[in-house]
Amino acid sequence: MLTGKQKRHLRSLAHHLDPLFQVGKGGSNEHLIRHISEAIEKRELLKVSVLNNCLEDPREIAQELAEGADAELVQVIGKTIVLYKESKDHKTIELP
Repeated sequence: MLTGKQKRHLRSLAHHLDPLFQVGKGGSNEHLIRHISEAIEKRELLKVSVLNNCLEDPREIAQELAEGADAELVQVIGKTIVLYKESKDHKTIELP
């Protein structure tokens, strides 16, 4: 579980990132979650954007992705989701 100070720090780091994945009208699925799990292990912090044609709520999608990838949900702002998971092999982010 992340503290408020840690979430603020991660949000500031994520501000300059571009979304790596997009969730479309199909919503989230196992294939997408597997790719996010692999990417988050290398990067630790990533953004996911929810497209306008997706009918599901971005907050629900964020919960599904975070639980499926075993990651922490940092922020959902509009249709952008920020996820964090500490990497075992490629640790670069030091949390306060």
